[in-house]
Amino acid sequence: MPKPKSKSLPRTTKSVAKSQATVRPVAKSAKSAKSPLAADSAVLERIAAALERLTPARKAAPDLDNADAFVWHPDGRLAPVARVNRVEMSLLKGVDRVRDQLLENTERFAKGLPANNALLWGARGMGKSSLVKASHATVNADFAAASKTGPLKLVEIHREDIESLPELMAITRASRYRFIVFCDDLSFDNDDTSYKSLKAVLEGGIEGRPDNVIFYATSNRRHLLSRDMIENERSTGINPGEAVEEKVSLSDRFGLWLGFHRCSQDEYLAMVDSYVAHYGIPGDTEEVHRAALEWSNTRGARSGRVAFQFIQDLAGQIGHSLRD
Repeated sequence: MPKPKSKSLPRTTKSVAKSQATVRPVAKSAKSAKSPLAADSAVLERIAAALERLTPARKAAPDLDNADAFVWHPDGRLAPVARVNRVEMSLLKGVDRVRDQLLENTERFAKGLPANNALLWGARGMGKSSLVKASHATVNADFAAASKTGPLKLVEIHREDIESLPELMAITRASRYRFIVFCDDLSFDNDDTSYKSLKAVLEGGIEGRPDNVIFYATSNRRHLLSRDMIENERSTGINPGEAVEEKVSLSDRFGLWLGFHRCSQDEYLAMVDSYVAHYGIPGDTEEVHRAALEWSNTRGARSGRVAFQFIQDLAGQIGHSLRD
């Protein structure tokens, strides 16, 4: 008697087919689920690239090997100076005492010995900034070039950039070189508070001045503040004495005070003679002296600057070059 046909096979086949049909949509949905993730990843990559472009570039360490003089910029750059605008030490007349003091202080610093910050103050045009630059050149020629730390580096910081001085100190502190940080014509007005940054760097800050840095400044004012500013503090302050002391104490951070005073007629003529000899300017000495005195009378002053301005005018009249 024949066996009846099994009906389970078709049911199984249908079940498998149904199962396969069920699996295919799942695979399709998994594939489609990846596209939002890929899109999100692309968006994140674009955001990251945009942030990279907005991030300031890392500042490169300044190259201090190719120059002995630099100008500091508040954005963190030390711009090398290929040729420093300076005069020879022998041409600076009428400042013998302060010249010797500054030169000795700079020599000690170059040798790694204790030295003081210096404030060169007094009459205008008497060679304050010229003496700083000449001392740097003289000491480099005689001492620093053969020292273990190499030549002294002269870094000029402008008066309006004093608040960035701590950043400059961070760069110099990490260097093997020794630095003269120089600020020409340093002074502060009534509402100016940037002098506090200078006070903290020179003395009194938690880090203090680095051992390989010394600060030289020139000013027409002994206390770096105008007389009107000091008198205003005395007249308006609740405690006038304390207000004045707080501001005048800045000059106390300079251990070496070098005063420059107006020169005599003989000193002025000696300056003229030194320039004439240095540049080889021909002419009768008495006639040159007469013209030099007349020039100083029209300027209302006698100084090294006035003497050099006269020499420039004299050389121009006779067609003589002032190139060394």
